[in-house]
Amino acid sequence: MTRLLMAFKHLPEKMYFNFSQMKVISFLFLFLISGSLYAQINVDRTKTYLEENGKPFFWLGDTGWELFHRLSREEVIHYLDVRQQQGFNVVMAVALAELDGINHPNYYGDIPFKNISTLEWDETPGNDTSNAEEYDYWDNVDFVINEAAKRNIHIGLLPSWGSNVVQRSDNQVIFSTPDKAYTYAKKIAERYINQKNIIWILGGDRPAIDNSIDYRPIWRGMAQALQEVYGKNVFIAYHPNWRTSEYFKAGDPWLSMNAIQSGHATRDVPVWHYVRADLETLPKRPYMDVEPCYEDHPVNPWDGKWTRKGRGYFSAYDVRARIYRGVFAGGCGAIYGHHQVWQFVDTTRSKPLFTGDTLIGWKKAIYAKGAFEMQYLKKLMLSHPDFHRVEDSLLIASYHGSDYKDIIIATRNQNKTYALIYLPQPITIKVNLNRLLKRQKQISWFNPSSGEETVLPRVYTNGVQTFTPPNKNQKDWVLVVEVR
Repeated sequence: MTRLLMAFKHLPEKMYFNFSQMKVISFLFLFLISGSLYAQINVDRTKTYLEENGKPFFWLGDTGWELFHRLSREEVIHYLDVRQQQGFNVVMAVALAELDGINHPNYYGDIPFKNISTLEWDETPGNDTSNAEEYDYWDNVDFVINEAAKRNIHIGLLPSWGSNVVQRSDNQVIFSTPDKAYTYAKKIAERYINQKNIIWILGGDRPAIDNSIDYRPIWRGMAQALQEVYGKNVFIAYHPNWRTSEYFKAGDPWLSMNAIQSGHATRDVPVWHYVRADLETLPKRPYMDVEPCYEDHPVNPWDGKWTRKGRGYFSAYDVRARIYRGVFAGGCGAIYGHHQVWQFVDTTRSKPLFTGDTLIGWKKAIYAKGAFEMQYLKKLMLSHPDFHRVEDSLLIASYHGSDYKDIIIATRNQNKTYALIYLPQPITIKVNLNRLLKRQKQISWFNPSSGEETVLPRVYTNGVQTFTPPNKNQKDWVLVVEVR
């Protein structure tokens, strides 16, 4: 925006325009008054879902937190190629990574800062990849973002992990004041102002208020810098340790989306409950579970009492059951993660964290079952382009379930032309078709683990109808109802 304003400022005092030129100037002016020339991901007018270039955008993300820090360029390309093939459109990564990303060099032996106390960037002239003296830490971040852009993948860019802000016994805080946070965020924002595949995410697995210390001014300093560079309408999310709504409310208009991290401590998080509750909070914002359980993550491994037979690991099914119900309860997207991918486990380089008794390695883990299955959810949602959805439990005219093992979640669009019902168990269900428009309805069963759809031959109209999944050996199903 600043550049456009400068361009207008330097126009000759007397200038005559033809009609075509006036249309171009009007277009530029509309961009100016809209608040952001660069924002690509936006919140829709209903404040319930996301858009890209005016069309519904279903955020299907992978948590590649250590992507800038631990991989070579060749490995980055391989990782992004695989994730592109699997349908991911967002990869979330941290500029100042969690695993000692300040002091421990990246793959090429570079660190982000020359001086930690002053936060002076460690930059060198040039960016020739064949010249180690030229190619610095930030050049490598540039490389990753550009490679993602080539594959139509957005980078959900966290300027810093939360451990660099929130003081704990085992971390080094470098952003101790809002001014430091502001200065750093402004520099990184200016560096990527022309990069169209950036989604800004603040936070990073930490509460904004911790042990009675309010860290929100730090995050607000970063948000202020992003808005000054990109404009007031720039999309900014926050990755919490639990729920964003606990910390940021009406006094933080910079926040574009509310979120929850349902996490890896237990299987029984009723994420649908928190989605419902936070979608009712004001100001209204889209909502997403930005870190549900990870595939192959030990369930609650941190207390030293974990065993394979006892708590076990989160499976691809656990991931599906958490994510589908979060989305059907009103979530605007889905985040997948694999425990050995986010940290890019390679024992020849670094010690893995909390991997239980199983070592997979990231190069094998990127082909895990759940990573392939997430694309089917994205395709299902995009096959129904009306994203103005609401959860509707009254569609279910039989037993709804009582907990994470069996609770059924149903969603439909506001216009009542389709409904999606997630069943975590292959049980018979009764559906009240009167909740949709009174026209003919096509019913099909959607398999979340394969993406296959089984269309029922009979045409339905209204009333309470009974449906049974076609295969009891497949654990979970989606019943799809489409008004014709």
